[in-house]
Amino acid sequence: MRVRKLTLAAMALAAGLSLTACQNDDGGTDQGAAPPAASTASSSNGGSESAGTGSSGADGSGGSAGSDGADGADGSGGSDGAGKTPNGTGGTGGTDGAAEDGKPAKCRTDELEITATDATVGGDTEGTVAVDLRNGGGRDCTLAGYAGVDLKTNAGTLSAERTGEQAPPVVLVDGDTVTFGITYPMNNTGGSGVRITGLVVTPPNETKSVTLDWPGAATLPVTDGSGTPVRVGPMGSAGQGD
Repeated sequence: MRVRKLTLAAMALAAGLSLTACQNDDGGTDQGAAPPAASTASSSNGGSESAGTGSSGADGSGGSAGSDGADGADGSGGSDGAGKTPNGTGGTGGTDGAAEDGKPAKCRTDELEITATDATVGGDTEGTVAVDLRNGGGRDCTLAGYAGVDLKTNAGTLSAERTGEQAPPVVLVDGDTVTFGITYPMNNTGGSGVRITGLVVTPPNETKSVTLDWPGAATLPVTDGSGTPVRVGPMGSAGQGD
């Protein structure tokens, strides 16, 4: 009996120890649970901070909007202002517009069809070449003043002199033609003279030239500079500008 009592007592003691151990384990678990909870809160705070960073990022995006890339686009729109500057590229546009005096802008070389024909009348003491400028640019344009005229010769280039007549602006409607004249001395000396090999025409206020075949007499008289010069009339002179 005693042995059984001792056995029961031992079992009771073991059970008590086991219960105590379980209680200690539960308590340890509870204590251990608190730190994770704090960690979770911290993580949550960190998440808020991340969210805050995210919203800062959003603010940053807003900053992009704030930097007004759109405004930058408006700056591109400012390039429209540049466009206002063409004749531009923008410069070209300016050429297409009206000039300050209200007339169409100047005619460009590339817009003109330039041809030359012999216009000498029998019995004239001087030869005449008529130069036609036809507006083929698709818009009205203005020619003002004198064209540049150079004769290519076997002795070098000879520049024509202006007649000195007034040269009012000529508004050339699209498809219309204006003519000016070139007069030159006839070679009646009986000598071979100076051979003409080409005609170079530069429209008024332009720098681009057009080279044409010379349609007049083949030669000019050789002079010491005291003879009649080659002369060019203003727009509209039709070969009678002298």
